[in-house]
Amino acid sequence: MVHGHILLLTFPAQGHINPCLQFAKRLLSMGVHVTFTTSLSAQRRMTADTPEGLKFVTFSDGYDDGFKPGDDRQHYYSQMKKNSSQIIRDIITTSSDEGCPVTRLVYTFLHPWAAAVARDCHVPFTLLWIQPAVVLDIYYYYFNGYEEDIVKNHNDSSWSIELPGLPRLYSHDLPSFVIPSSSNAHTMTVFKELVDTLDEETNPKVLVNTCDALEPEALKAIQNYNLIGIGPLIPSAFLDGQDPSDTSFGGDLFQKSREYIEWLNSKSQSSVVYISFGTMIVLPKQQKEEIARGLLESHRPFLWVMRPEESREKEKEEDDEDALSCMEELEQQGMIVPWCSQLEVLSHPSLGCFVTHSGWNSSLESLASGVPVVAVPRWSDQGTNAKMMAEVWGTGVRVKANEEGIVESEEVKRCIEEVMGGEERGEEMRRNAKKWKELTREAVKEGGSSDLNLKAFVKEIEGGECSSKVF
Repeated sequence: MVHGHILLLTFPAQGHINPCLQFAKRLLSMGVHVTFTTSLSAQRRMTADTPEGLKFVTFSDGYDDGFKPGDDRQHYYSQMKKNSSQIIRDIITTSSDEGCPVTRLVYTFLHPWAAAVARDCHVPFTLLWIQPAVVLDIYYYYFNGYEEDIVKNHNDSSWSIELPGLPRLYSHDLPSFVIPSSSNAHTMTVFKELVDTLDEETNPKVLVNTCDALEPEALKAIQNYNLIGIGPLIPSAFLDGQDPSDTSFGGDLFQKSREYIEWLNSKSQSSVVYISFGTMIVLPKQQKEEIARGLLESHRPFLWVMRPEESREKEKEEDDEDALSCMEELEQQGMIVPWCSQLEVLSHPSLGCFVTHSGWNSSLESLASGVPVVAVPRWSDQGTNAKMMAEVWGTGVRVKANEEGIVESEEVKRCIEEVMGGEERGEEMRRNAKKWKELTREAVKEGGSSDLNLKAFVKEIEGGECSSKVF
């Protein structure tokens, strides 16, 4: 029997798609019918090995080749809102006609307008928050009494703020979008619409990609909301092991290569530094040079994911000015790849440290894999995530940038040595990493907090039995 039908709408960025696919996979395993909708550009980046039984419906957002730097962000959001709203209506109508009515719309945070569409169609709706609970708390408080304080003091590095239920936060710990700038203005409008939508409901439930043990205070910090931890939304093979085939979904732009795994196999336990800055960040050449020198000076083997997009400036140049000056030395000491299966790397026994941009997916994956980090946050929620890992969960260190915002080679080397060295601080981080590995995995196992929370949500949205025909 199918227990309800969830329509899942997600933003077409890899950091949104991956946890949403894992959420869909868990719902399917509980007998829920799931229709997954996102833009055409996102589906084109997905691999074929998506969950069996998952129905995909895509729509054009007007940027079928993907949003590119320089594109009009406000126009992009406008087209996304218009076209996603229409596809929601179409799916709700069609599903009802075909005998499997949508019993709940679940949407991610860059689609706050989806709630109004669902309400208009008389369908219940729930927000899936794919960042940590503490970040949602910060946005909530920003729009509920703290905006003036943050705007007035954000340039003062010594200023800090205490928000109810949260650790003391300095300006560099806050999500970058709350810092006033013209580029952030439209995104903050979207977050304001999101919070206003939640405030219109009585004690709205919000599903959060975290777990009770990880953020016990943050999940309870907003009295008017019911934040429910259902994470980590990570493939089963790397968590509870119930589905060994469930290793990764979507976004693999490169042929899977076994060379880096063979290379890792040749290294001793906990000896390798892994460097990756996610799927969106393009580091300036100066920053990559400093990281490269810091790696060379550490004299440790490393695996560095350097995407081809990070060299997109080459397209504008006739020569090879964008190439790193020490590439030959780097390739002798470590390995540089355009892509890798990150969880497979983080789970490898040779891994000793993860140099990361601190995106929430990468942060959760490091916690669930028990790998300490060197946090190099760049934007969005990454500064907050770095704060939590370094100061609350104690699983890593956060780099200090110079006045130009560049992390110098000596700082890169210092942080790697602090995490991987034999001193007491490094030992403490490794112990903490092991502790959080056990706790995050326990949460998603049968009877764990996230498992029980998700089952309770499914019970709430149960509907009639859908017809068995394939959509």
